[in-house]
Amino acid sequence: MPAGHMRTHSDAGKASQVISSPLFPEVEALLSLFKNSSIQLIDLRKQIDKKLSNLKNEVATQDSKHRKTLSESADTQRETASQTIDLIKYLMEFNSSPGDLMELSPLFSDDSRVAEAASIAQKLRSFAEEDIGRQGMTVSSVMGNATASKGLEVAVGNLQEYCNELENRLLVRFDSASQRKELSTMAECAKILSQFNRGTSAMQHYVGLRPMFDLEVMNADAEMVLGDSGSQPTPSNVEHGLSSLYKGITDTVRKEAATITAVFPSPNDVMSILIQRVMEDRVPNLLERLLVNPSLAHPPPMEEGGLILFLKMLAVAYEKTLDLARDLSAIGCGDLDVEGLTESLFLHHKDVYIEYEQASLKQLYKAKMEELRAENQQASESSGTIGRSKGASIASSPQQISVSVVTEFVRWNEEAISRSTLFSSQPATLAAKVRVVFTCLLDQVCQYITEGLERARDSLTEAAALRERFLLGTSVSRRVAAAAVSAAEAAAAAGESSFRSFMVAVQRCGSSVAIVQQYFANSISRLLLPVDGAHAASCEEMSTAMSRAEATAYKGLQQCIETVTAEVERLLSAEQKATDYRSPDDGFVPDHRPTNACTRVVAYLSRVLEAAFTSLEGLNKQAFLTELGNRFHKGLVNHWQKFTFNPSGGLRLKRDITEYGEFVRRFNAPTLDEKFELLGIMANVFIVAPESLSSLFEGTPSIRKDAQRFIQLRDDYKSAKLASKLSSLWPS
Repeated sequence: MPAGHMRTHSDAGKASQVISSPLFPEVEALLSLFKNSSIQLIDLRKQIDKKLSNLKNEVATQDSKHRKTLSESADTQRETASQTIDLIKYLMEFNSSPGDLMELSPLFSDDSRVAEAASIAQKLRSFAEEDIGRQGMTVSSVMGNATASKGLEVAVGNLQEYCNELENRLLVRFDSASQRKELSTMAECAKILSQFNRGTSAMQHYVGLRPMFDLEVMNADAEMVLGDSGSQPTPSNVEHGLSSLYKGITDTVRKEAATITAVFPSPNDVMSILIQRVMEDRVPNLLERLLVNPSLAHPPPMEEGGLILFLKMLAVAYEKTLDLARDLSAIGCGDLDVEGLTESLFLHHKDVYIEYEQASLKQLYKAKMEELRAENQQASESSGTIGRSKGASIASSPQQISVSVVTEFVRWNEEAISRSTLFSSQPATLAAKVRVVFTCLLDQVCQYITEGLERARDSLTEAAALRERFLLGTSVSRRVAAAAVSAAEAAAAAGESSFRSFMVAVQRCGSSVAIVQQYFANSISRLLLPVDGAHAASCEEMSTAMSRAEATAYKGLQQCIETVTAEVERLLSAEQKATDYRSPDDGFVPDHRPTNACTRVVAYLSRVLEAAFTSLEGLNKQAFLTELGNRFHKGLVNHWQKFTFNPSGGLRLKRDITEYGEFVRRFNAPTLDEKFELLGIMANVFIVAPESLSSLFEGTPSIRKDAQRFIQLRDDYKSAKLASKLSSLWPS
């Protein structure tokens, strides 16, 4: 059955014709599968053999390691036991007798084994102290046990003595290496000393021996910043000196940091001690000399700098010391709060700062007022006084309000606010200080402009007194009358000068108030917002302060109106002639020119009121001009009641009224314009014939009463029997 085919003898003859079918058709596939399976089984056996080999190796390795670990453990235990025996031996040596360190093992005196001796001594000391602690607890728990062992007290004492002696030896070695700048030896000593109280003594010892803390160096600090003892330090010099000094300190600390990092196991701890020493020793030593709180009861005079010098010094010192603290923190100081130390240095000054600021602002104001008075006095003495009349004089010029002075007040306040901001870390604290400082400005400006307005009012009052003094009497000689006229003109000139001065004062007062309001809006307002009600309260204080100045200004403006109306009355009385309105040439060509009195009055008003037009603004200007116009109108009506008018005089009066009305139109007051228009209408009563009077006011019956007063001034009032005619026409 070759190749899976069966063939019989009967089929043999047919083999050449017929191809027989295979008996097992899948045998080829099975043979291939068997071959592949055999190969896979062989590979699997190899993998299993390899894994078994690896497991054998791992077991052998683990067994080797285990045996080694057991061996090492045994060695460690033997070594630990040996060390324990040695420690017990050393401990018994230290516990032999108090103060006896002569019989100790060579280890404790061998300089080459100092590190080992220090480590063992610390271990013994810790063990002995723990044993004493346990013994103490046992004794306290067994009352009356008189036989309780005293344990290792002797060992503790001897170990303490030995450790102190060893620490001192190491510190000596450390100092010697430090002088030779042998950093490796210093580092070795520092590492050993770190076992004694974590190396604190070594750190403090190193810092304490730094040259930067020598007394000579710290004395030189004061000389660098303050200069010679006989000279007066200035803020700019102190600022420059502090900058130089603090830069030197920072550079020194930075160099020390490099050494400390190379020497000490815990450099941050050493840097903390070093910088703390700077902030608690060297800096305070300087500040104590620089910042001596002056007396508030008896402050230093301005000639010696005043309180403002101290405040500027304080601000400079605080700012520069904060810069130093930040620079030192940047170098590295561990967990030390350097800025907190700085704050503690200035805590006392900051607690009383605002009191000094208030006192300084008051001192500055007082000094400025004295300076201005002295300047005004000198100017008065150089120019003398202007004689107004026999035995009377008025100062050439009162001390005038100066906007530049108010600007100086604001500058003082800005500097004070700047210092308050510097010294206040919390917004609420700053708001409280800002309000106090701004209130000082309000007081200064209010007092200054109010006193300036009062001085200007005094000039108006003096001029009014002169006017009253030189009023003409009814029966005086020609010589006396001439002298009185001259004196009255001098008084009028004084009044005009005082009027202008007061208007200038009002204008500068308004400018000063505007400066303060602008300063409040730009610089103060936002600083008050953190505290509820502070902004509103300051606004109220500002309004109250300025209202006092406004009240003084109002009184002065009333005096200005009195001054102008008095001079107008004087001019009308002196210049108006009876023939102006009752010309003997009535019926001839009328004179259409305004009267001389009208011309003088309008010229005077144009000249003097120019100051009012330029100095007053808004509603103040409108109210002043309206009041003045009403007084002027009333004065004219009263003045004309003294005269008799014929037709040509009526025409001249109408011309005068036109002139006055054109001037008053500059006041931009419609009610005044209407009044003068009505005056022009009423002037017609002097021009028309008697029989036309009844129809003259038919369109304006409201002015008939005033018209009747004017009609009575006609020169033909009696001859034309106008009284009876008017009573029949206007019975009311």
